[in-house]
Order: sequence, then C-alpha cells, then structure tokens
Amino acid sequence: MQQIVLPIKDSNVLTEVQDTLLHNFRAGRRNYTIFQVGKATLLRVSDVMRLRWSDVFNENGTVRQNALIHDKKTGKANLLYLKPVQADLLSYQTWLQANHLVSDWLFPSIQNPDRHITEKQFYKIMSKVGDLLEINYLGTHTMRKTGAYRVYTQTNYNIGLVMHLLNHSSEAMTLAYLGLDQASTETMLDKIDFG
Repeated sequence: MQQIVLPIKDSNVLTEVQDTLLHNFRAGRRNYTIFQVGKATLLRVSDVMRLRWSDVFNENGTVRQNALIHDKKTGKANLLYLKPVQADLLSYQTWLQANHLVSDWLFPSIQNPDRHITEKQFYKIMSKVGDLLEINYLGTHTMRKTGAYRVYTQTNYNIGLVMHLLNHSSEAMTLAYLGLDQASTETMLDKIDFG
C-alpha cells in the first residue's frame, strides 16, 4: 500500500515537525535544514539532496541570493531564491564547521561526507518523525508540498505562482498536489459571501 503524503497545513504541527527534526537526531541541524530548504525552494527531494555547497554559498561563506540548478526529473533550469532560508543556511554552516564536516555536497552523509544523504535516508528520517508525532502523512515530499501550500494560502490563492514554482503544466495537477480535497474546498467555500 502506497503512503499518501500531504502538506502540513497546521502551523502548530509544522513547528512540531521542525522541532523533532532538529532535536531528535544526531544530524538534527542537517535534517532540519534539508526540510527548510525544500520547503522554501519547493524543490523535489532528489534536487535538494543534489545541491552542492557552491550552489548555495559564495566563496567567502555568505549565502547566495539565488542558485541556478537543473531539475533532475524535468531537466528544466530552475532559479532558486534563497533569502527565505538564509539564516537557516548560516546556522547550518556553523554546525558543519563545529562537526568538522567538509564536503562538496550541501547535505553530506555523516558516515561518508564524499556522498550526499540519499532520498531513502531522508525518507527514514521523515518516517521516524511521523512515528514520534503520530502523523501518518509525512514523507520526502512533505517539505515541497508544505511550501507550495503555504505559498498558495499566503498569496491569496495565487495558483499561477504555485504552478510556476512547482514547474507544473496544469492547475488541476497543482491543486491535487496541494492536497485540496473536498473538506479543504468546503472550508474555503464557507468563507465566501454568496450574497
């Protein structure tokens, strides 16, 4: 049976997930930063894991404003805006230095810093967070879906912007990705004054 991965819509649940990622693992700062970067850039997990140090940081250690990558799945160029996660990336850089982790990869494996953390490893981390918090809809795409949902709701439901950020070709695909089920639709419709 395939697990259904949904966005985290409740800000309190989001805070619990972030705190668990940060404080319940040996590499908590890395795991938390992966989640934050994935949420803010709306990248697929495969693209987050493939980020290199030089994609995100300037030679002097400052965070770039933008990173240009090519999506693994689509091959399309993708210009990432990193300002929303600048503080998280700087804290992460300090953690890496304190733990003497040097790698070309932004998110190296702790056991083998010459390799990046795998999607499978991050799935296990998200699964453990779900178990600890008794949440059954967490997975590797939770960060991308959560970021998309937050952009959608905080930009007054700008579906065009979310479609662009996700590189989707249809509104229907984006709405399904956002997990806008009948209950969510009804909640939004309850706020409409039909006169």
